[in-house]
Amino acid sequence: MTDHNQKENQSSLPHSVWPAQALGQLEISAADGLGITLFELMQRAGGAAFEHIHRRWPAARHWLILCGHGNNGGDGYIVARLAQAAGLTVTLLACEGNKALPEEAQAARDAWLAAGGLIHAADALWPAQVEVIVDALLGTGLNRPAQAPYDGLIVKANRHHAPVFAVDIPSGLQAATGSACGEVMQAAETLTFIALKPGLLTGKARDYVGKLHYHALGLAPWLATQLAPMARYDAQSLSRWLKPRRATSHKGDNGRLLIIGGDHGTAGAIRMAGEAALRAGAGLVRVLTHQTNIAPLLTARPELMVQDLNGQTLDDGLEWADVIVIGPGLGQGEWGKKALKKVENSQKPMLWDADALNLLAISPDKRQNRVITPHPGEAARLLNVKTAEIESDRLHAAQRLVKRYGGVVVLKGAGTIIASEQGDIAFADVGNAGMASGGMGDVLSGIIGALSGQKLSLYDAACAGCVVHGAAADARAARYGMRGMLATDLLSELYLFVNPEISNTKA
Repeated sequence: MTDHNQKENQSSLPHSVWPAQALGQLEISAADGLGITLFELMQRAGGAAFEHIHRRWPAARHWLILCGHGNNGGDGYIVARLAQAAGLTVTLLACEGNKALPEEAQAARDAWLAAGGLIHAADALWPAQVEVIVDALLGTGLNRPAQAPYDGLIVKANRHHAPVFAVDIPSGLQAATGSACGEVMQAAETLTFIALKPGLLTGKARDYVGKLHYHALGLAPWLATQLAPMARYDAQSLSRWLKPRRATSHKGDNGRLLIIGGDHGTAGAIRMAGEAALRAGAGLVRVLTHQTNIAPLLTARPELMVQDLNGQTLDDGLEWADVIVIGPGLGQGEWGKKALKKVENSQKPMLWDADALNLLAISPDKRQNRVITPHPGEAARLLNVKTAEIESDRLHAAQRLVKRYGGVVVLKGAGTIIASEQGDIAFADVGNAGMASGGMGDVLSGIIGALSGQKLSLYDAACAGCVVHGAAADARAARYGMRGMLATDLLSELYLFVNPEISNTKA
């Protein structure tokens, strides 16, 4: 193992994310900054991939390596040469192109041939005994569906029983967006190099990436001097926002949160938001709701202060509150519209969700003191586009939303994106498919509102809230599985993540 491999942990993901269009220049600048060639970087990438595969599947004696006509294929040629030198059986299929290979990939191909390696055509028959498939077909430069013969190889690999290891990114997945508009390789594991790309963290990434690993290829010291334009946050990030409380702190120090919603028949939404806020550390939570919801909410959670929503209680609540959350169970009738109209005049920090967003889509406005938390369907209504357009480029959608509506945007989904009007962008790298059930958004609204009341900026509260929310779901899924997870199941998990000094000790 080379020195640069010894110093780096493949399984540790960085908290920086770079746009796909910047990766080529980033690689060149890094190589120049450290006085190494691009071919040396390719050799490091191929070496890191070989070592990872060999360690992960030590019993696999026959490797099938699929190489494309680009630098990703160059990595594959290096993997093939190292595997053959280690005494493994290697079958390599290559897609030939009309243009010459890039210089570094050509050098890797020549080295493979010089070592006695064979190159088979893309349509060659596959060996009967393949134990691992190495995907080095298409890299981060892809911006359209995979074409023939690539698409056929992807389909065949996905149908094969052998596990697929993706070099840098699964072929067919777009690095800029996570979009999967054609055939995409279904990887068991992916090892990405130098920088994390958005397409590995959002969009359809989780359907195809498998277990994600990272290797800086010896560039970690240089990368540490660069300011990444986007961030990745996970449970280990929580201590940056959530500090231990002062021993003398009191409930007034921890925020007075007003939550408005819960029209007739929707007590559940407002109750989940209110209880989540309490569990996330809010000092005081006042709920303004339909009068029929008062007794059930007080019975279920007596720590909430619950009142009938009317003109007087709303005026009093807006005056009293440090932070406002409106939307869970609000409805789109006159009752909800009147409340939202009055809330609009407040300059206090606030969060709009659910029906507040549906009403906002009808009467758009822009403000700096607000977080909006749309799921893709709500985002589509806010931008007057199809939901598919939101999902095809979630990053761009979040940027469009914040440009139109201001403040902070939380675009929910697999790979939640948080964006601010100041240009901050982050990915919440937590959560799981068990969260695809009713009420999860109400819980998130309560968490973010509570954290905003605890002296966090709206952007930081949104980032921390998304991480707490997803990490709690991950903890629940680790014990009981994802299917059947309820939004209220997360409430008992929140303690651990809003107190990171405890969770870090337990970890």
